[in-house]
Amino acid sequence: MLKKRDLNDCQVLFELMTHPDVFPFVRHKAQSYEELLFITKQTLEAEEQEKLISRTITDEWNNPIGTISLYDIENQAGFLGTWIGKPYHGKGYNQLAKDAFFNELFYDLNIETIFMRIKKENIRSLKAAQKLPYAIYANESRKSLYDKINETGQIYDLFEIPKDLYSLHMLREGLTVEDTTHLKEA
Repeated sequence: MLKKRDLNDCQVLFELMTHPDVFPFVRHKAQSYEELLFITKQTLEAEEQEKLISRTITDEWNNPIGTISLYDIENQAGFLGTWIGKPYHGKGYNQLAKDAFFNELFYDLNIETIFMRIKKENIRSLKAAQKLPYAIYANESRKSLYDKINETGQIYDLFEIPKDLYSLHMLREGLTVEDTTHLKEA
């Protein structure tokens, strides 16, 4: 479901990223395959410096279908960024990727809080966030952060996923924590 980022996946990811239903919502947009290679190299370097955590989302045949990342890591918290190629929308990959990534972040990498800033126009992502039983709508409870991400206007809604609420959800559902030490090296 997830693997470490790899430059060899860039061609497929670029083709998926540029779909008009996906491209507006990608954080680090690439206008060409070469630009995506450059961005991916920067991502790998930033991960080595512990500034972000990024994985490639794969289907059941290990084909790259999107990416999931935690950006702007500070004080054991960061912002989630996810995109999946249009042919894979509505097939459950987003939830599977989030579950695997959240397990790695919370239980292997010592992250305490995941924030999601979602464009108010991104109805698909807003609906997905609202379905998460462990996500808190945080426009009011994290007002200063909400104001900061909306300095140029009311563009984003803010959601918060605290480790304790996620862990409680996992216990209630009888789910086990996934061991992510098997992730492939790039």
